[in-house]
Amino acid sequence: MSGVRSGERSAMASLRERFNNYVNGDNFVSRMLGKVEEKTGIKKNYLATGSLCSLGLYLVFGYGASLVCNLIGFVYPAYTSVKAIESADKKDDTIWLTYWVVYGVFSVVEFFSDIFLFWFPFYYLGKCAFLLWCMAPFSWNGSQILYSRFILPFFLKHHRTVDSVVSDLSGQALNTAENVTRHVLQTLASSRTLLVRDGGQQALPSTSQSKEQ
Repeated sequence: MSGVRSGERSAMASLRERFNNYVNGDNFVSRMLGKVEEKTGIKKNYLATGSLCSLGLYLVFGYGASLVCNLIGFVYPAYTSVKAIESADKKDDTIWLTYWVVYGVFSVVEFFSDIFLFWFPFYYLGKCAFLLWCMAPFSWNGSQILYSRFILPFFLKHHRTVDSVVSDLSGQALNTAENVTRHVLQTLASSRTLLVRDGGQQALPSTSQSKEQ
């Protein structure tokens, strides 16, 4: 028991140290907290802890928790992804591409599980914590772990089959598009021929009548 407790204490101490390093580091969140600290005089650590607690309570009891949770999982990663695309360093591109792959897989899984879990009072709190873990600025964040342990092995095992299916579907889609286009063009040509024929037949009586007059 003492060994387990000491392990839990060391893990908590490590998390606390990482949290403090991130809050006091050079990043977007730290700069925003710094501005609030200058105006209020409250330290960054307290501001960050209070903000997280308030966010957690809102996700459990607040209205529109789903929207807030989705904004957290999309807006900041999208903003940072644009910065990563425009930067010369390609390492951050890989980091955020990994996040979006995991986010896409999670969205598909959530589509089916949301029917059974949305009523759970801590569902959005857990979802928000999961998304924050996936975008956390350290090497063992959720995106890296889930991608390397589950998504990548699955991809390496089945990517040939998936490529074959995608290729077949693409070929079928092209053939269908060609057939539909050919049918539409033939229909338009037939309609034009009929219109010209009907117009000529209607014009003949009028011409003969004018001559008789």
